[in-house]
Amino acid sequence: MIAIFYLVLQILKLYSYVVIANVIVSWLITFNILNTQNRFVYAILELSYKLTEPFLNKIRRFLPNLGSLDISPIILLLLIWFIEMCMKLYIAPMIF
Repeated sequence: MIAIFYLVLQILKLYSYVVIANVIVSWLITFNILNTQNRFVYAILELSYKLTEPFLNKIRRFLPNLGSLDISPIILLLLIWFIEMCMKLYIAPMIF
């Protein structure tokens, strides 16, 4: 049970890194620092897009339209942090 607890925490931490990487790569593409014609860049962008967009789209449905400002990754990172803290505060004492 302890191993599953730590595995879930590590998956959440890894997913938060993927969300941050997705934001950074999208900024670099927007500012023409990276070119999507490069296969490696396109593969990284596609992988991060497929991993993050299902959750980000669900969050975007509830957010108001802020124009070109997208705060859904911030909301997702806060949600991941909240889940991690709830697991550490409520689930960890039950299994340790």
